[in-house]
Amino acid sequence: MTTIIDSLAEVSDRYDVLYCDLWGCLHDGYTPFEEAVAALRAFRDKGGFVLLLTNSPRPRADVENQIGRIGVPRDCWDSIASSGDSARAAMFRGYVGRKVWFIGQPHDEGFFTPIQLVDDPVAIERVPLAEAEGIVCTGPEDPFADPATLRPQFLYAKTRGLKLLCANPDIVVDRGDTREWCAGALAQLYTEMGGESLYFGKPHAPIYELARMRLAEAGVDCPTGRILAVGDGLHTDILGAQGEEIDSLFITGGLSREETGTTLQPDPDKLAAILDTAEVAATWAMGFLR
Repeated sequence: MTTIIDSLAEVSDRYDVLYCDLWGCLHDGYTPFEEAVAALRAFRDKGGFVLLLTNSPRPRADVENQIGRIGVPRDCWDSIASSGDSARAAMFRGYVGRKVWFIGQPHDEGFFTPIQLVDDPVAIERVPLAEAEGIVCTGPEDPFADPATLRPQFLYAKTRGLKLLCANPDIVVDRGDTREWCAGALAQLYTEMGGESLYFGKPHAPIYELARMRLAEAGVDCPTGRILAVGDGLHTDILGAQGEEIDSLFITGGLSREETGTTLQPDPDKLAAILDTAEVAATWAMGFLR
């Protein structure tokens, strides 16, 4: 049974660590949410640790730079674990071969910088699809184009048995009031066409392993029962928390705003219906992080 709460402070004493999502919870791609920033600051002021757990395909340094540019204060979080870092580690371990075909935008080329998580990294070479041993996808080249535009390339890749490494399992993201496609939409299409897609962000286990590594780096030893995952993605944040047996706070005013009838708070009946349809359980819910 999901309980609707009015603020994080109502339940924060139960937790020592927050796994907090970014888009839709802390910012909208352009502007930080002031109440969310205040809630995270208050949690840290009480001795809590805030780990930004994001499906961004970027390395954590790039994520830090990105959120800094849009004004997210440095004093409301402690560390970052990104899907990009989790997927980069897999790429440099050779999961999709040495020669890869890259699908993404120029601002995501930091994905190919070396990563300290891998001791003996594979030398990665970016090549045309015809020469590739695998595919690396950080997102569509055009986030507004129908993913189906890649069907011809994916059909060719599938017939050659290429694996697709997905750096961001999210299907869509809302940048302000505009919805954009993410790498997860392309990976989903490739899988539907019979190809093999590999995932490393939420809700999949590798990013939670990375999260534990980030906690260990900071000297934080926290039992699972004292961790709260905060997010607006039912099939990423909330499902992932459920799989890790972590309590979750579903922010209904993000991706599921219309389906949950969220104005300030979700409609209880609509909230119950969407959770039932998704077959996902959330511990807590609120309209917006505050």
